Amino acid sequence: MAASFDGDPGRSGAPTAVEELEPEGEPGGASGAPRVTLDDVLAGPAAEAAAPLPARGAQPLGVAMRTARVAAVAGRQARIVVRGAAGQVEALVAPEVDPDVIADAHARGDAVLVELCEGEPPLIVGALTTQRPKALHLKAGTITLEGEQELLLRSGRGAVRIREDGDIEVVGSRISAASRGLFRIVGRLLRLN
Repeated sequence: MAASFDGDPGRSGAPTAVEELEPEGEPGGASGAPRVTLDDVLAGPAAEAAAPLPARGAQPLGVAMRTARVAAVAGRQARIVVRGAAGQVEALVAPEVDPDVIADAHARGDAVLVELCEGEPPLIVGALTTQRPKALHLKAGTITLEGEQELLLRSGRGAVRIREDGDIEVVGSRISAASRGLFRIVGRLLRLN
């Protein structure tokens, strides 16, 4: 029999070690059920575990986020090819996504991210870039490039370097400057050759 701690405040010291209580008689307890060991479980029929998986066919779209390729785009509507779906699917471009971003993805062959919901047309929520571009085209109302210490634009043997102290250096094999109107050069000191 094991001693139990009854929480009596007058009792001092730790309770004695707990012994496993097992009724007299057969192992397995009073219920008479045999004990099952881990070896018994692992030695079960191997045929059930080796059953072949069901063949995987085309899955329905369901509720998910998937990648797709854009087959055509016109405004906020597009035809896409979703992996796992047969053929092209009509989709909408999400209101927060600029349709030109999706048109650019179509032109580059990039994938798009599509939100799929039952009962609703697929919704394109973004474009994915998976490769470095060979050419980069930026188009915006204002483009700001800012370097805390230095900004360097370089192509081949020509370069423009702008430093934080205000020094600007233009280097090239031949440098041309032209103006359709007034061409003004202002400086405290101008040095030619």
